[in-house]
Amino acid sequence: MRKMAAYALMASVVAMSGCASLLNDPTQQINVSASNGKAVQATVDGRSVMTPSVMIVKRAQASKVMTVNATGCADKTALDSKVDPKFFGNILTGGLIGSSTDYSTERMWKYADNVVIACGQ
Repeated sequence: MRKMAAYALMASVVAMSGCASLLNDPTQQINVSASNGKAVQATVDGRSVMTPSVMIVKRAQASKVMTVNATGCADKTALDSKVDPKFFGNILTGGLIGSSTDYSTERMWKYADNVVIACGQ
């Protein structure tokens, strides 16, 4: 009987928590590079990196804009957010409570893992 109660408790904890909220950090690492392979300074959300590099961005529903101030490169590159596939598993296991947790923490959103800044040769 105690085992059954323990399993029920574990199942309720899993059902009440968001799958993406448990598996995703509030930030995401994105590999950033320039199409010409050269070093370019890229900025998102006030954070700058020299390419090629890994940039850390905060997950959010809104798209972000990466700005570059380098001759021959696109001034802006869009980082579009999309729903992380982990969220759909949560709809099946966590239902309304779990999916609303993922939505409210914004951990259900994901950006592309690799971003290439368009630059001429």
